[in-house]
Amino acid sequence: MINVAESIGILPASVAVSIISLAACSLILGALLKTGLAWRLATDIPNARSLHTRPTPRVGGWGIVPVVVAAVMVVAPTFWIAAAAAAFLAALSQLDDRRGLSARVRFLAHLAAVGVLVWGHPAPAPLWLLVTMSFLLLWLVNLYNFMDGADGLAGGMTLFGFAGYAIGASITAHPSPELTLASAAVAGAAAGFLIFNFHPARIFLGDAGSIPLGFLAGAFGYWGWSDGVWPVWFPAFVFSPFIGDASVTLLRRLLRGEKVWQAHREHYYQRMVQYGLGHSKTAMIWYIVMISGIIFALFALGWPLVLQWCSVGAWVSVLALIGLGVDSRWRRFHVAHSEQSGV
Repeated sequence: MINVAESIGILPASVAVSIISLAACSLILGALLKTGLAWRLATDIPNARSLHTRPTPRVGGWGIVPVVVAAVMVVAPTFWIAAAAAAFLAALSQLDDRRGLSARVRFLAHLAAVGVLVWGHPAPAPLWLLVTMSFLLLWLVNLYNFMDGADGLAGGMTLFGFAGYAIGASITAHPSPELTLASAAVAGAAAGFLIFNFHPARIFLGDAGSIPLGFLAGAFGYWGWSDGVWPVWFPAFVFSPFIGDASVTLLRRLLRGEKVWQAHREHYYQRMVQYGLGHSKTAMIWYIVMISGIIFALFALGWPLVLQWCSVGAWVSVLALIGLGVDSRWRRFHVAHSEQSGV
Protein backbone atom coordinates (compact mmCIF):
# COMPACT_ATOMS: atom_id res chain seq x y z
CA MET A 1 0.00 0.00 0.00
CA ILE A 2 1.24 3.48 -0.87
CA ASN A 3 2.22 5.58 2.16
CA VAL A 4 0.78 9.01 1.35
CA ALA A 5 1.36 10.50 4.81
CA GLU A 6 5.07 9.66 4.79
CA SER A 7 5.40 11.13 1.30
CA ILE A 8 3.83 14.42 2.34
CA GLY A 9 6.07 14.60 5.39
CA ILE A 10 9.32 14.25 3.44
CA LEU A 11 8.25 16.53 0.57
CA PRO A 12 9.52 19.89 1.95
CA ALA A 13 12.97 18.47 2.74
CA SER A 14 13.19 16.82 -0.69
CA VAL A 15 12.31 20.06 -2.46
CA ALA A 16 14.84 21.99 -0.39
CA VAL A 17 17.61 19.46 -1.14
CA SER A 18 16.78 19.60 -4.86
CA ILE A 19 16.84 23.39 -4.99
CA ILE A 20 20.15 23.63 -3.10
CA SER A 21 21.71 20.97 -5.37
CA LEU A 22 20.43 22.77 -8.48
CA ALA A 23 21.86 26.09 -7.34
CA ALA A 24 25.22 24.62 -6.31
CA CYS A 25 25.69 22.66 -9.53
CA SER A 26 24.70 25.55 -11.79
CA LEU A 27 27.03 27.94 -9.91
CA ILE A 28 29.99 25.56 -10.28
CA LEU A 29 29.40 24.96 -13.98
CA GLY A 30 28.74 28.63 -14.64
CA ALA A 31 32.03 29.52 -12.95
CA LEU A 32 33.92 26.91 -14.99
CA LEU A 33 32.54 28.39 -18.20
CA LYS A 34 33.06 32.02 -17.20
CA THR A 35 36.68 31.49 -16.17
CA GLY A 36 37.50 29.35 -19.19
CA LEU A 37 38.63 26.51 -16.94
CA ALA A 38 35.99 24.23 -18.48
CA TRP A 39 37.90 24.16 -21.76
CA ARG A 40 41.17 23.22 -20.10
CA LEU A 41 39.72 20.39 -18.02
CA ALA A 42 38.24 18.34 -20.89
CA THR A 43 36.94 19.26 -24.34
CA ASP A 44 34.95 17.13 -26.76
CA ILE A 45 36.20 17.53 -30.34
CA PRO A 46 33.57 16.61 -32.99
CA ASN A 47 34.32 13.73 -35.33
CA ALA A 48 32.50 11.87 -38.10
CA ARG A 49 30.33 10.01 -35.56
CA SER A 50 29.37 13.04 -33.45
CA LEU A 51 25.96 14.69 -33.51
CA HIS A 52 27.41 18.09 -32.66
CA THR A 53 29.57 20.34 -34.83
CA ARG A 54 31.65 22.47 -32.46
CA PRO A 55 34.11 21.73 -29.62
CA THR A 56 32.32 21.62 -26.27
CA PRO A 57 33.65 21.22 -22.70
CA ARG A 58 32.93 17.83 -21.11
CA VAL A 59 32.79 19.00 -17.50
CA GLY A 60 29.25 18.21 -16.37
CA GLY A 61 30.64 15.78 -13.82
CA TRP A 62 32.61 18.58 -12.16
CA GLY A 63 29.34 20.21 -11.17
CA ILE A 64 27.17 17.18 -10.52
CA VAL A 65 29.41 14.74 -8.65
CA PRO A 66 30.83 17.01 -5.89
CA VAL A 67 27.36 18.38 -5.18
CA VAL A 68 25.77 14.92 -5.06
CA VAL A 69 28.52 13.41 -2.90
CA ALA A 70 28.37 16.31 -0.43
CA ALA A 71 24.57 16.21 -0.30
CA VAL A 72 24.45 12.45 0.22
CA MET A 73 26.96 12.63 3.07
CA VAL A 74 24.76 15.25 4.78
CA VAL A 75 21.21 14.02 4.15
CA ALA A 76 21.80 10.27 3.66
CA PRO A 77 25.02 9.26 5.47
CA THR A 78 24.03 5.60 5.32
CA PHE A 79 24.71 5.81 1.59
CA TRP A 80 28.36 6.75 2.09
CA ILE A 81 29.56 3.62 0.25
CA ALA A 82 27.66 4.62 -2.88
CA ALA A 83 28.87 8.23 -2.59
CA ALA A 84 32.51 7.18 -2.12
CA ALA A 85 32.37 4.76 -5.05
CA ALA A 86 30.82 7.47 -7.26
CA ALA A 87 33.59 9.91 -6.30
CA PHE A 88 36.21 7.27 -7.11
CA LEU A 89 34.66 6.60 -10.53
CA ALA A 90 34.45 10.33 -11.24
CA ALA A 91 38.15 10.84 -10.47
CA LEU A 92 39.17 7.87 -12.62
CA SER A 93 36.88 8.93 -15.45
CA GLN A 94 38.27 12.49 -15.40
CA LEU A 95 41.69 10.98 -15.91
CA ASP A 96 40.22 8.99 -18.79
CA ASP A 97 38.69 12.18 -20.25
CA ARG A 98 42.09 13.89 -20.16
CA ARG A 99 44.58 11.17 -21.04
CA GLY A 100 42.63 8.05 -21.98
CA LEU A 101 42.72 4.75 -20.11
CA SER A 102 42.61 1.22 -21.42
CA ALA A 103 39.32 -0.66 -21.47
CA ARG A 104 40.78 -3.17 -19.01
CA VAL A 105 41.61 -0.50 -16.42
CA ARG A 106 38.16 1.06 -16.76
CA PHE A 107 36.41 -2.30 -16.45
CA LEU A 108 38.38 -3.28 -13.34
CA ALA A 109 37.56 0.06 -11.73
CA HIS A 110 33.86 -0.33 -12.51
CA LEU A 111 33.93 -3.90 -11.21
CA ALA A 112 35.63 -2.76 -8.01
CA ALA A 113 33.00 -0.07 -7.40
CA VAL A 114 30.15 -2.53 -7.93
CA GLY A 115 31.88 -5.14 -5.76
CA VAL A 116 32.36 -2.69 -2.89
CA LEU A 117 28.70 -1.68 -3.09
CA VAL A 118 27.32 -5.23 -3.09
CA TRP A 119 29.81 -6.41 -0.45
CA GLY A 120 29.24 -3.36 1.76
CA HIS A 121 25.45 -3.53 1.50
CA PRO A 122 24.54 -7.15 0.73
CA ALA A 123 20.97 -7.99 -0.18
CA PRO A 124 19.13 -10.90 1.46
CA ALA A 125 19.20 -12.92 -1.74
CA PRO A 126 20.85 -16.09 -3.10
CA LEU A 127 24.35 -15.84 -4.55
CA TRP A 128 23.24 -16.34 -8.16
CA LEU A 129 20.85 -13.38 -7.87
CA LEU A 130 23.55 -11.15 -6.37
CA VAL A 131 25.89 -12.08 -9.22
CA THR A 132 23.15 -11.26 -11.71
CA MET A 133 22.48 -7.92 -10.02
CA SER A 134 26.20 -7.14 -10.06
CA PHE A 135 26.31 -7.76 -13.81
CA LEU A 136 23.33 -5.47 -14.32
CA LEU A 137 24.98 -2.80 -12.19
CA LEU A 138 28.09 -3.01 -14.37
CA TRP A 139 25.91 -2.50 -17.42
CA LEU A 140 24.26 0.56 -15.91
CA VAL A 141 27.66 2.07 -15.10
CA ASN A 142 28.48 2.12 -18.81
CA LEU A 143 24.98 2.70 -20.12
CA TYR A 144 24.96 6.42 -19.31
CA ASN A 145 28.19 6.86 -21.25
CA PHE A 146 26.61 5.28 -24.33
CA MET A 147 23.53 7.48 -24.07
CA ASP A 148 25.32 10.80 -23.54
CA GLY A 149 25.35 11.85 -27.18
CA ALA A 150 22.51 14.33 -27.72
CA ASP A 151 21.90 17.72 -26.14
CA GLY A 152 19.71 17.51 -23.06
CA LEU A 153 19.12 13.77 -23.24
CA ALA A 154 21.25 12.31 -20.42
CA GLY A 155 20.65 15.33 -18.20
CA GLY A 156 16.89 15.11 -18.62
CA MET A 157 16.85 11.38 -18.07
CA THR A 158 18.82 11.90 -14.85
CA LEU A 159 16.45 14.59 -13.64
CA PHE A 160 13.31 12.56 -14.27
CA GLY A 161 14.76 9.17 -13.35
CA PHE A 162 16.06 10.21 -9.93
CA ALA A 163 12.94 12.28 -9.29
CA GLY A 164 11.03 9.05 -9.92
CA TYR A 165 13.30 7.31 -7.41
CA ALA A 166 12.65 10.07 -4.85
CA ILE A 167 8.88 9.81 -5.23
CA GLY A 168 8.93 6.03 -5.29
CA ALA A 169 11.08 5.81 -2.14
CA SER A 170 8.65 8.05 -0.28
CA ILE A 171 5.31 6.46 -1.20
CA THR A 172 5.94 2.73 -0.93
CA ALA A 173 4.79 0.59 1.98
CA HIS A 174 8.35 0.76 3.35
CA PRO A 175 9.47 4.32 2.63
CA SER A 176 13.09 5.40 2.96
CA PRO A 177 13.66 9.09 3.82
CA GLU A 178 17.40 8.78 3.12
CA LEU A 179 16.88 7.24 -0.31
CA THR A 180 14.29 9.91 -1.04
CA LEU A 181 16.64 12.75 -0.13
CA ALA A 182 19.66 11.23 -1.87
CA SER A 183 17.66 10.79 -5.07
CA ALA A 184 16.31 14.33 -4.79
CA ALA A 185 19.88 15.62 -4.55
CA VAL A 186 20.86 13.89 -7.80
CA ALA A 187 17.72 15.14 -9.55
CA GLY A 188 18.43 18.71 -8.44
CA ALA A 189 22.06 18.59 -9.56
CA ALA A 190 20.93 17.19 -12.92
CA ALA A 191 18.56 20.14 -13.31
CA GLY A 192 21.47 22.50 -12.67
CA PHE A 193 23.50 20.72 -15.35
CA LEU A 194 20.57 20.73 -17.78
CA ILE A 195 20.56 24.54 -17.74
CA PHE A 196 23.84 24.37 -19.68
CA ASN A 197 23.22 21.09 -21.53
CA PHE A 198 19.89 21.62 -23.27
CA HIS A 199 20.20 22.46 -26.95
CA PRO A 200 22.37 24.19 -27.94
CA ALA A 201 24.56 22.56 -25.30
CA ARG A 202 27.37 24.60 -23.77
CA ILE A 203 28.57 21.68 -21.63
CA PHE A 204 28.52 17.91 -22.03
CA LEU A 205 28.42 15.37 -19.24
CA GLY A 206 31.74 13.68 -20.02
CA ASP A 207 32.88 10.35 -18.58
CA ALA A 208 33.46 12.01 -15.20
CA GLY A 209 29.71 12.67 -15.10
CA SER A 210 28.15 9.82 -17.05
CA ILE A 211 30.01 6.96 -15.34
CA PRO A 212 29.19 8.03 -11.74
CA LEU A 213 25.58 8.78 -12.69
CA GLY A 214 25.17 5.37 -14.29
CA PHE A 215 26.62 3.84 -11.15
CA LEU A 216 24.29 5.82 -8.88
CA ALA A 217 21.25 4.89 -10.97
CA GLY A 218 22.12 1.24 -10.40
CA ALA A 219 23.33 1.68 -6.81
CA PHE A 220 20.20 3.49 -5.60
CA GLY A 221 18.00 1.01 -7.44
CA TYR A 222 19.88 -1.90 -5.86
CA TRP A 223 19.80 -0.28 -2.42
CA GLY A 224 16.05 0.27 -2.60
CA TRP A 225 15.49 -3.34 -3.64
CA SER A 226 17.84 -4.82 -1.01
CA ASP A 227 16.15 -2.78 1.75
CA GLY A 228 12.65 -3.72 0.60
CA VAL A 229 11.75 -0.16 -0.41
CA TRP A 230 10.61 -1.22 -3.88
CA PRO A 231 10.42 -4.42 -5.95
CA VAL A 232 13.26 -5.45 -8.24
CA TRP A 233 11.45 -4.33 -11.39
CA PHE A 234 10.99 -0.70 -10.31
CA PRO A 235 14.47 0.74 -11.04
CA ALA A 236 14.57 -0.94 -14.47
CA PHE A 237 11.07 0.41 -15.22
CA VAL A 238 12.11 3.96 -14.29
CA PHE A 239 15.17 3.95 -16.56
CA SER A 240 13.69 1.60 -19.18
CA PRO A 241 13.98 3.97 -22.20
CA PHE A 242 17.72 4.34 -21.54
CA ILE A 243 18.20 0.65 -20.81
CA GLY A 244 16.19 -0.44 -23.82
CA ASP A 245 17.95 1.80 -26.34
CA ALA A 246 21.47 0.94 -25.17
CA SER A 247 20.77 -2.80 -24.80
CA VAL A 248 19.08 -3.27 -28.17
CA THR A 249 21.79 -1.27 -29.94
CA LEU A 250 24.55 -3.28 -28.27
CA LEU A 251 22.87 -6.59 -29.14
CA ARG A 252 22.49 -5.57 -32.78
CA ARG A 253 26.15 -4.65 -33.04
CA LEU A 254 27.20 -7.89 -31.35
CA LEU A 255 25.11 -9.95 -33.77
CA ARG A 256 26.77 -8.15 -36.70
CA GLY A 257 30.21 -8.89 -35.26
CA GLU A 258 31.06 -5.21 -34.81
CA LYS A 259 33.36 -3.76 -32.16
CA VAL A 260 30.82 -2.61 -29.61
CA TRP A 261 33.25 -0.31 -27.79
CA GLN A 262 33.83 1.88 -30.85
CA ALA A 263 31.89 5.11 -31.31
CA HIS A 264 28.88 4.96 -33.63
CA ARG A 265 25.59 6.69 -34.45
CA GLU A 266 23.15 3.77 -34.30
CA HIS A 267 21.27 4.44 -31.07
CA TYR A 268 17.59 5.21 -31.47
CA TYR A 269 18.06 8.73 -30.16
CA GLN A 270 20.95 9.31 -32.59
CA ARG A 271 18.81 8.18 -35.51
CA MET A 272 15.98 10.45 -34.39
CA VAL A 273 18.34 13.43 -34.46
CA GLN A 274 19.74 12.42 -37.84
CA TYR A 275 16.45 11.89 -39.64
CA GLY A 276 15.29 15.39 -38.91
CA LEU A 277 13.89 15.77 -35.41
CA GLY A 278 16.99 17.53 -34.14
CA HIS A 279 18.27 17.67 -30.58
CA SER A 280 15.44 19.60 -28.92
CA LYS A 281 12.53 17.58 -30.33
CA THR A 282 14.35 14.31 -29.73
CA ALA A 283 14.99 15.22 -26.10
CA MET A 284 11.38 16.31 -25.57
CA ILE A 285 10.03 13.06 -27.03
CA TRP A 286 12.30 11.07 -24.73
CA TYR A 287 11.20 13.17 -21.77
CA ILE A 288 7.56 12.40 -22.51
CA VAL A 289 8.26 8.68 -22.86
CA MET A 290 10.26 8.53 -19.65
CA ILE A 291 7.82 10.59 -17.60
CA SER A 292 4.97 8.39 -18.84
CA GLY A 293 6.85 5.26 -17.81
CA ILE A 294 7.71 6.68 -14.39
CA ILE A 295 4.09 7.63 -13.69
CA PHE A 296 3.02 4.14 -14.77
CA ALA A 297 5.65 2.57 -12.49
CA LEU A 298 4.64 4.71 -9.50
CA PHE A 299 1.00 3.69 -9.85
CA ALA A 300 2.01 0.05 -10.26
CA LEU A 301 3.81 0.11 -6.89
CA GLY A 302 0.42 0.00 -5.18
CA TRP A 303 -0.92 -2.90 -7.25
CA PRO A 304 -0.86 -6.64 -6.49
CA LEU A 305 2.33 -8.45 -7.51
CA VAL A 306 0.79 -10.13 -10.55
CA LEU A 307 -0.47 -6.80 -11.90
CA GLN A 308 2.91 -5.22 -11.24
CA TRP A 309 4.63 -7.71 -13.52
CA CYS A 310 1.84 -7.38 -16.08
CA SER A 311 2.50 -3.64 -16.11
CA VAL A 312 6.18 -4.34 -16.76
CA GLY A 313 5.28 -6.52 -19.74
CA ALA A 314 2.85 -3.92 -21.05
CA TRP A 315 5.44 -1.14 -20.84
CA VAL A 316 8.09 -3.25 -22.56
CA SER A 317 5.57 -3.76 -25.38
CA VAL A 318 5.02 -0.01 -25.63
CA LEU A 319 8.75 0.63 -25.85
CA ALA A 320 9.12 -2.09 -28.48
CA LEU A 321 6.43 -0.43 -30.61
CA ILE A 322 8.19 2.93 -30.25
CA GLY A 323 11.45 1.29 -31.32
CA LEU A 324 9.80 -0.28 -34.34
CA GLY A 325 8.41 3.12 -35.30
CA VAL A 326 11.86 4.72 -35.12
CA ASP A 327 13.35 1.83 -37.13
CA SER A 328 10.68 2.21 -39.81
CA ARG A 329 11.22 5.95 -40.17
CA TRP A 330 15.00 5.46 -40.20
CA ARG A 331 14.73 2.98 -43.09
CA ARG A 332 12.61 5.42 -45.10
CA PHE A 333 15.05 8.22 -44.37
CA HIS A 334 18.02 6.04 -45.32
CA VAL A 335 16.42 5.01 -48.62
CA ALA A 336 15.50 8.60 -49.50
CA HIS A 337 18.97 9.83 -48.57
CA SER A 338 20.60 7.10 -50.70
CA GLU A 339 18.41 8.00 -53.69
CA GLN A 340 19.28 11.69 -53.36
CA SER A 341 22.97 10.82 -53.17
CA GLY A 342 22.69 8.62 -56.21
CA VAL A 343 23.82 5.53 -54.30
